[in-house]
Amino acid sequence: MAPKPVTSPVSEAWYPTLAVSMIAVGLIITASFFIYEATVSRKNRCLAKELTRGAVASVFLGFGSLFLLLASGVYV
Repeated sequence: MAPKPVTSPVSEAWYPTLAVSMIAVGLIITASFFIYEATVSRKNRCLAKELTRGAVASVFLGFGSLFLLLASGVYV
């Protein structure tokens, strides 16, 4: 039996759309994180909210960067 070629689970036509949308969502969540840090006093901050927003923004920006690289022809 011949080996199957490795293919992406996402169609290559979706790479630019995924890159723009994920980076946009990541930047919006990052902005909300900075607004939260600037407006809430130190006594009233919640570590869970900070870690959650930071982690979600990081995931979206990471995958957005990956799809941006793939869309531009840099296969990682």
